[in-house]
Amino acid sequence: MVTARKGSGRLRAVDLAATAGISVQQVRNYVDLGVLPPVERTPAGYRIFTADHLRALAVARRMAEGHGWARTREIMAAVHRGDLAAALAALDGGHAELDRERADIRRVLGAFETVVTSPPATLPAPRRGVRIGAVADLVGVRTSQLRLWEQRGLVRPARERGTGYRVYDQAELRAAQVVALLRRGAYPFDIIAAVLDEMRTTGSAQRVHAELARREQELHRRSLRRLRASAALYDYLRHRDPTLPA
Repeated sequence: MVTARKGSGRLRAVDLAATAGISVQQVRNYVDLGVLPPVERTPAGYRIFTADHLRALAVARRMAEGHGWARTREIMAAVHRGDLAAALAALDGGHAELDRERADIRRVLGAFETVVTSPPATLPAPRRGVRIGAVADLVGVRTSQLRLWEQRGLVRPARERGTGYRVYDQAELRAAQVVALLRRGAYPFDIIAAVLDEMRTTGSAQRVHAELARREQELHRRSLRRLRASAALYDYLRHRDPTLPA
């Protein structure tokens, strides 16, 4: 732990850099970006760092663990220019992003619950695939809806050589069934697209469900990191302004 030199209350840039494992130039950059408080200078022009800069650097590192450096720079710069409202707005924006991401994962998970529990399409596809009319009958929609879904990139039928007719293989039969199923459940197209993209990537609805559950757990960990970062920021704000409520 680096402390201010006795009797001076000052730190060197190299001292701050050593605590964080960064370069002296990065310390100077943090000052210029507002991540650290403004510095005074000696008559010779050298920057004067104090324990307050050491504290700010520790908070910034904790903030970066939870919010990333881009938002950390925005928040810390707002704090150091005295714009608490802007700092809080940026902080709230980060938490709101997590909330939206969590809601999206839960909606996709719900969609997958619907898909996993539904029986797959059973119509055997001939070697050249199934034409659009048969697919429409199978999934219970009009051919115009299948064409609309194709325009949105949800289903990807091939074209029959010679005739140009749309034909669906077994994978696209399943995709059409998934779209029909989720549309009946009032899922929006963006969620359906996410489900299909994941299924095409992993090849299994069950594997996708497990992957989304893993992402949800990672989201919980990110939320906890942001909570720790917010606590560190609040302590720092109270250090700068003891009139803030405990």
